[in-house]
Amino acid sequence: MKLLRFGERGQEKPGVLDAQGDIRDLSSIVSDIGGDALLPEGLERLRSIDLSTLPRVDHATRLGPCVGGIGKFICIGLNYVDHAEESGMPIPSEPVVFNKWLSAVCGPNDDVIIPRGSKRTDWEVELGVVIGKAGSYIDEAHALDHVAGYCLINDVSEREYQLERGGTWDKGKGCDTFGPLGPWLVTSDEVPEPQRLEMWLDVDGTRYQSGNTSRMIFSVAQIVSYLSRFMSLHPGDVISTGTPPGVGMGQKPPVYLRAGQVMSLGIEGLGQQRQHLVQG
Repeated sequence: MKLLRFGERGQEKPGVLDAQGDIRDLSSIVSDIGGDALLPEGLERLRSIDLSTLPRVDHATRLGPCVGGIGKFICIGLNYVDHAEESGMPIPSEPVVFNKWLSAVCGPNDDVIIPRGSKRTDWEVELGVVIGKAGSYIDEAHALDHVAGYCLINDVSEREYQLERGGTWDKGKGCDTFGPLGPWLVTSDEVPEPQRLEMWLDVDGTRYQSGNTSRMIFSVAQIVSYLSRFMSLHPGDVISTGTPPGVGMGQKPPVYLRAGQVMSLGIEGLGQQRQHLVQG
C-alpha cells in the first residue's frame, strides 16, 4: 500500500493511493496515518478494504507529510562511505545519531525556508524508515519485522549551524521545513529489498546526487537494532538513514541553496518530491 496524508497544513486527512493512481480518503476508517494504524494488525485491516468504495480526492489537493503524530524523528549521519569522504570526516565505526525537531516536518512539495542569516543551506536525499511495531533491544535478524514501511526524505541541512556553531549537529538539521516526508509511506511488503533502491536529487535540473541504498555502511536492519539499544521505538517513529555523495558541501567549490531554486528528488518505488526554496 501507498499511504499518504492530504489537505491543508495541520488539517491533513489519511489517504491511500489506489491501483489507478487515484487518492482515496481513509478518514472513515482511521483517524490518521500514524500510531495504531501502523501496527501490523492496523495495516492488515487497511489491506482488506475495497478501495473502490472510498471517496476519491482531487489530485490538486496538497499532500502533507506521509506520517502523522510522529513521536521521534531520528537521523543517521555519514552512512555512505563516499559521503563521509566528501565531508572530510572519518568513516564511522558505529552509526552517527542526531535528531530533527518535529517542527521541521513538512509535506513533500511544500516550500523549504532558508533560515535568516543562512549561507550554507544544503540538500540530502535519504531513505526514511517508519516504525510499525514497538520494541527495544531488537535483534537485527528480526528488525525489519518492526518496520511499517518506507518513505522519501530530504534531510535539508544548514552546514554552518551544523558544524561551526558549537554543540551538536541538531541546530543545523532541525530548522523549520528541513524535513519533507513523502509523498507516500510505502508499506514494507512492497519494498522487499530496502538495500537495493536507486536514489537521486537535482537542483534546478542539475543532477547532484545519484546513489543506491546498497552502499549504506549500516543497513536498515542494523540501524533499527542499534537505535533500540538506546531508546524504545514506537509506531510512527521516523528514521532517516543517511545520504549518498553529491551534497552541496562536497562540491568543488561548494554549492549552496538560494531562494528561488527548486529541489527535485526521488527514490525507486517511493515517489518524488519537489520543493521551492524561499527566504525566511
